[in-house]
Amino acid sequence: MTFLRQRFVPAATAFLICFTAMPAMAAEGLDGAHMSLLWAIPFAGILLSIALGPLVAHDWWHPHYGKVSAFWALLAIVPMGLAYGFGAAGAAVFHTAMLEYLPFILMLFALFTAAGGLVVRGSISGTPLVNTGLLGLGASIASIVGTTGASMILIRPLLRANEGRRQNAHVVVFFIFLVSNIGGALTPLGDPPLFLGFLRGVDFFWTTRNLLPHTIFAVLVLLAVFFAFDTWLARRDGARTVGSEPIRVTGLVNLVLIAIAVAAIVVSGAWKPGVSFEIFGTKLELQNLLREAVMIGVGLASLALSAKQDRHDNGFEWEPIVEVGLLFAGIFTCIIPVMAMLGAGSNGPFAGLVGLVFRPDGGPNDPAFFWLTGILSSFLDNAPTYLVFFELAGGDAARLMGPLASTLTAISLGAVFMGANTYVGNAPNFMVYSIARSGGVNMPSFFGYMLWSGAILIPLFGLVHLVFLR
Repeated sequence: MTFLRQRFVPAATAFLICFTAMPAMAAEGLDGAHMSLLWAIPFAGILLSIALGPLVAHDWWHPHYGKVSAFWALLAIVPMGLAYGFGAAGAAVFHTAMLEYLPFILMLFALFTAAGGLVVRGSISGTPLVNTGLLGLGASIASIVGTTGASMILIRPLLRANEGRRQNAHVVVFFIFLVSNIGGALTPLGDPPLFLGFLRGVDFFWTTRNLLPHTIFAVLVLLAVFFAFDTWLARRDGARTVGSEPIRVTGLVNLVLIAIAVAAIVVSGAWKPGVSFEIFGTKLELQNLLREAVMIGVGLASLALSAKQDRHDNGFEWEPIVEVGLLFAGIFTCIIPVMAMLGAGSNGPFAGLVGLVFRPDGGPNDPAFFWLTGILSSFLDNAPTYLVFFELAGGDAARLMGPLASTLTAISLGAVFMGANTYVGNAPNFMVYSIARSGGVNMPSFFGYMLWSGAILIPLFGLVHLVFLR
């Protein structure tokens, strides 16, 4: 209760006041062509706050991040209300909340909660072969249970396996590369950017069909590099590894619940009953409402059916999902005017950005989409960055899956792969970093980690460019 009072309640109340203070009316749309770049200040502000807050004001940030998020959200909402009417601004916020934010956070809630009740017990020796196998396993399940779920399930067994080694930080670094990021590229469940694309109309299995070769290539290269490096370090330090004990998994009911969540998402994309409800100008479709109800049910069922000891042994806590929920409430609010400006294309204030990612003949420059999406995803969180470039490419899912499929592939690869470049590029990265630090691993600093990613990932992404995106 103390946690909820200090973290969730004040910020949630602020968001509720932000929304209910505005009359609910149908939005007539925001005129992005006549907006200035000043409208992007709240969006840039909240992303920079997320990137720098935990680093420069760690003790202050964690009790107050929800209030910071609400502050930037208000800074976006109030000017929208003054310029376009509070009814239009309120309807725009409601539209974003119901069609993008709530599906996004409820999917994370379901997978996070179910994964938190699934415990891998026992201990194994952290040999190079075993470590490589664990990283490969994590990468293979990340697209099924999400990068957050896979990270939570496997990081502690991996740490236990390597606690007897003098040099083990590199194992966690590669874990972040593979399990917390690149392995989640194959389904909308895998990584938040892809789920946002699914909510915008991208077919569930489109990412599997189109990103599979790139993902297999990147995973195999990283596993080979890791095995060679880990073998060299293991021979060099001659460290004693942990003795083997039988491996067993408890909380298996959560696998069934995860399967239910996956099925609900797949069905919502394929089943179109044609039943909808319009509220405040936003069309809410029956299949999507049922999907959100299933996500809530999966999370609650996991809490009811999982043993408390399993969650305790798994180190389960609500802080990560509460932090994501409150910060992304602000992000999804602040991005509304940015999306309007991007929607104006070459007639809007982002005309310069349009010039970078489109060729002189007007066609998309896929390598530019890949690198720009990726570079921004490295520092500004990959989910909102994906949305920015999705809109910049036209925002039409049918066209992006068809004649512009290579462009959507480049955007998706950039967002998912390059979220691994920094601790703040993807939600699980910093969580894994914190768990490893608390477990006694001498993890590299923010910039030290970037030296690792710069030396290993940037050349890999260059190869992806040369092989697949020419």
